[in-house]
Amino acid sequence: MTPPIPGQWDHGERPFRILHVCTGNVCRSPMAERLTRHELTVRLGDGAAGIIVESAGTWGHEGAPMEAHAATVLAEYSADPVGFLGRELLDDHVIDADLVLTATRDHRAQVISMGHAAGLRTFTLKEFTRLVKAIDPATLPEGSVTERARSLVRAAAALRGWLLAPTADADEVYDPYGAPLTFFRSIGEEIHDALDPVLTALTGVPAPTA
Repeated sequence: MTPPIPGQWDHGERPFRILHVCTGNVCRSPMAERLTRHELTVRLGDGAAGIIVESAGTWGHEGAPMEAHAATVLAEYSADPVGFLGRELLDDHVIDADLVLTATRDHRAQVISMGHAAGLRTFTLKEFTRLVKAIDPATLPEGSVTERARSLVRAAAALRGWLLAPTADADEVYDPYGAPLTFFRSIGEEIHDALDPVLTALTGVPAPTA
């Protein structure tokens, strides 16, 4: 019997949807969205089509371009900033998402307050990273990337009450809006570093080494 290939997608399955959320949807969540897409493609190739990555803002600037510094940071990570347009967070975005990753705890609370049974699939990005690091990858199914991703979300939700943040600020990604490029770079690095273990656990494929 041929062993399953990590990261493969059964085209008969519904794609797994990730939604990144911040305030204006022009800085943090666009960087998170495009970095996630880029890393999924690097790790999975065509299998990345099984995961749809989007973003929105709780006070989203509908149709607005990404902040120029955010686009610069993405390009430095070889991620594509082209064609991005901001969106205001809507009920349908939350309903459709299998995993919602927010920049801050306030954003998480706003998403959960919208209802739609969002509590078990909504985390701050850094919170989700912390929980994922505590999950034994051997307990996750191999093969279908969508099945593995859904199992990871369930496992993280089960751990949430047991693995608390070490400090009040540990789960926050602060807003770089209006800040110089150096601060955007530091926020981009935070987001990139938080995403790495998440994407490794989600896909079963580690980031390639240089």
